[in-house]
Amino acid sequence: MMIIPQGFYDLLNWLNLERVFMMLAVPDLLQGGTAVVEKSSETVRRTSPRYKVLLHNDPINSMEFVVNTLREVVPQLSEQDAMAIMLEAHNTGIGLVIVCDLEPAEFYSESLKAKGLTSTIEPEN
Repeated sequence: MMIIPQGFYDLLNWLNLERVFMMLAVPDLLQGGTAVVEKSSETVRRTSPRYKVLLHNDPINSMEFVVNTLREVVPQLSEQDAMAIMLEAHNTGIGLVIVCDLEPAEFYSESLKAKGLTSTIEPEN
């Protein structure tokens, strides 16, 4: 019987080679023997943090410009969604544009700023 140390198993798991090792290397190494894999914990996957892209009220640009800019910068927004975001920002001072990962959130916010709108990002929670 061959005992595979936990550290070796963790390394394979970290390198995503666990399956390859178990299918290819173990049968060749054992030559008919038995392998015991000591596994003490499961891999826990965490989701990446999400960020809110916020549009602030804009007393300078027209409502039509704001709606068109929202649709240009965030293509997945429908005209009705863009209109609702613009009205939310107009009525409450701030509107939620989209919730996404950090890099797209930064891109959307910077793109809105480049078009003359005021935008910020903040963590979802």
